[in-house]
Amino acid sequence: MTNSTGTSSGPVAATASAEVARSFRRARLCAVAYLGLSAATLLAAGLLHRHADLVTPTVWVRGTIVTASAVLTLALVARAARGSRGAHRRLRLLSGVMLTAIVVLLAVPGSLPLWVKVEQGVCGLLLAALLALVSAARVRAALAAS
Repeated sequence: MTNSTGTSSGPVAATASAEVARSFRRARLCAVAYLGLSAATLLAAGLLHRHADLVTPTVWVRGTIVTASAVLTLALVARAARGSRGAHRRLRLLSGVMLTAIVVLLAVPGSLPLWVKVEQGVCGLLLAALLALVSAARVRAALAAS
């Protein structure tokens, strides 16, 4: 059934809307976990700063970039959940770029200490889940209709 604005109404639209809201709630949880883990990594680097083998300059640079991207990711999830197509597009782009960078860093031998590679692997899984959630057809369709 369509209403006077030409959009769907009734139980089907309500179910689709609930599924989209659920996807964004889950995406937000992924983003919060990504931010928490990134911040914890910077904290751990600070605590381990006297161990040059565990905290290299790359750890500081990468940790700062990842934490900043996590803050931006969380903000973009919030804006996209409120219907911003631009935020949704930027969220998908940023998540994809960061996921690709993580995969590359994990593949390069000696690029990061093992503990940071493990952290980056978990961040990659969180970003992959987030990207799958916000790239789902029903989410894209809901934002296209808004």
